Amino acid sequence: MKKLTLLLTAFYISVCSLIAQEYKIPVAEDAEKMKTGKYQPTWESLKKHSTPEWFRNAKFGIWAHWGPQCVEGSGDWMARSLYIEGTREYKYHVEHYGHPSEFGFKDILPLFKAEKWEPEKLVAKYKEIGAQYFFVLGNHHDNYDLWDSKYQRWNSVNIGPKRNILGEWAAAARKYGLPLGVSLHSDHAWTWYEPSQRYDQNGPKAGVYYDGKLTKADGKGKWWEGYDPQELYAQNHEMSEFSWNNGQIHRQWAWGNGASLPTQEFVTNFYNRTLDVINRYKPDLLYFDVTVIPFHQISDAGLRIAAHFYNSNPNAVMFGKILDSEQRKALTWDVERGAPNEIVEEPWQTCNCIGGWHYNTSIYERNRYKSASTVIKQLVDIVSKNGNLLLNIPLRADGTYDDKAAVIVDGIGEWMKVNKESIYDTRPWHIFGEGPVAEKVIKLNAQGFNDGQYGNMDWRDVRFSQTVKYLYATAMGWPEDGVITIKSLAKGNKYFKKSISHVYLLGYGKLKVKQTADGLVVTLPKPVNKIAPVLRIKK
Repeated sequence: MKKLTLLLTAFYISVCSLIAQEYKIPVAEDAEKMKTGKYQPTWESLKKHSTPEWFRNAKFGIWAHWGPQCVEGSGDWMARSLYIEGTREYKYHVEHYGHPSEFGFKDILPLFKAEKWEPEKLVAKYKEIGAQYFFVLGNHHDNYDLWDSKYQRWNSVNIGPKRNILGEWAAAARKYGLPLGVSLHSDHAWTWYEPSQRYDQNGPKAGVYYDGKLTKADGKGKWWEGYDPQELYAQNHEMSEFSWNNGQIHRQWAWGNGASLPTQEFVTNFYNRTLDVINRYKPDLLYFDVTVIPFHQISDAGLRIAAHFYNSNPNAVMFGKILDSEQRKALTWDVERGAPNEIVEEPWQTCNCIGGWHYNTSIYERNRYKSASTVIKQLVDIVSKNGNLLLNIPLRADGTYDDKAAVIVDGIGEWMKVNKESIYDTRPWHIFGEGPVAEKVIKLNAQGFNDGQYGNMDWRDVRFSQTVKYLYATAMGWPEDGVITIKSLAKGNKYFKKSISHVYLLGYGKLKVKQTADGLVVTLPKPVNKIAPVLRIKK
């Protein structure tokens, strides 16, 4: 009995410890109050929310992952990398703009002009090529807000383009009837900007600190006089353990392994900014680049954001990464640059990009964009597994995409115009597909990061989707001899009981087929599109 009592006591202490850890940094609701209603800030309550049917039907969204980090064309995370001595981004910044002790990321912000940006024109184009929802970057790890923020003076209305980027994107999305998504990433500025506290270890500037520790007082007589750099960089704290190890941030992303923990003021500021977006711009979707939800391991902020969002919009979608099976009942799972190789019961999403998340001139010059063919094949594969694809088209700092991206955008539109019925409003079949890639064991790496293993799909790989009336079979390419044999539709198969004598090739017409013990043998005409044939089979 004594042993049982000790065990129960230990269990109780353990549970209390976990609860205390979860709420170690509770938000202060002096400025923004969580909306009350059906949902409470607990996992049990949030699990009552289901991913809405409109999202399951949509399948394809476009993301404008765009902000001041596009100014130098150095790619994603440049506002961190420019402070890492010896990197390509650091060298470029020093050569073209100055040393980060004298010209840091704060000084890049006024150079973000968005002078050719036409949000309505872009959103209209994205809808034309098939997007069913549209995502906007609200802020990134650089901690700069792209709207007239109530809680961050370093924003796009005060500094840079002097325009309400989020507000104008939102108006364009509403005009064209696209649900609006907003992604918010600034919760990690605390650790992400830590290299700005460093200094060069070599060369003429060795030992000279970068600008990450500057304060409002240092701005006297400067262009940024009156602004506090710490409201941007958030570096008035001790660095995380092993912070000079440039890869350590990935091991500390979930606020463990020696990460410097943020203050209540920092956590609350992110909470206030997020509720500001929800209350004023009424998004339908929210995305966070975090493990599970913002500050999940140390604060109640993320749970409160979710409850506020769902109570504000019962048909909302809130994404989380690296979710367990229970958390996927409360949030919609997002997989970054990858996909599971199986049908997932709950609706989910892949976020991906034709190039880098922020505009990267090097990717353009080296012709390293994903082709329209690659994008479409990944979309078809994702849809067959009950997922959606959110695709970023990188914009230059002036607010336009380049000529090579234009070819890809148009290529996506050409295929979707004819074959969209096999994508929208569909559901998975009994199996997602067949072929060499379908049969591979493809594991996720952390948030995802396995899309390279789907890059070699060809006509032998077939993916399925269905509506009440039709089964769609999409081959991931056109065979040279014009013949496809779909093994899963062989005579006597256990999934499709009716005999099949005809199929309809989208963009062409009816085809005669032969159903044998080896499979459904389909002889195709000359290619009617440049990417993948879609067969429609009446149930």
